[in-house]
Amino acid sequence: ATAAPAHRPGALKDVHLGLALPGRGRARLALLSGHYIYYHYGCDGVDDRGWGCGYRTLQTLCSWPEGRPAGVPELAAVQAALEDMDDKPPGLRGSRGSIGCVEASLCLDHFGGPQGRPCHVPRGAALQGELERLYSHLAGSEALLGPGTEAYVLVLDPHCWGDPKNPSELQAAGWVGWREVSSAFDSNSFYNLNSLSS
Repeated sequence: ATAAPAHRPGALKDVHLGLALPGRGRARLALLSGHYIYYHYGCDGVDDRGWGCGYRTLQTLCSWPEGRPAGVPELAAVQAALEDMDDKPPGLRGSRGSIGCVEASLCLDHFGGPQGRPCHVPRGAALQGELERLYSHLAGSEALLGPGTEAYVLVLDPHCWGDPKNPSELQAAGWVGWREVSSAFDSNSFYNLNSLSS
């Protein structure tokens, strides 16, 4: 399948660069190689506030590992693909229907993006135990594993609205940053993650 570029000129790349590392003391750091474009609400002129975060995360993943818009699907193309794959019933196209990690994984394969391997974590409290496994398969996200139980994940929040000028602006506003696993995730909620490989 082909995808039309879904970004504006001036899209920000590699927005984690320059971000101070969290934690204290020695830690093990896993970083992605390659480049990505940061996609967020409205970055292409479409007002998708309240429903587009899954699409924007998918677009960021599709831009990796080369940091180019080639192969990054527009929102309408994602909706059409999910209907065509019979993952969603007719009516998703042109709607404000959201998508999640499972749909993103299907679309990564459909649009020829990096290969995603879904991982279901039934309770946030179990996420800490998944970090070692995620660390060994890490590619599309970053994680910092510190001494003891201190563990962090890099979050690129797609909920940003507006026209950020540079990565420092995103970092200062908290749209891009390290989050401690023990406090950033609800211990009673479930999470679906995607582990990527190029």
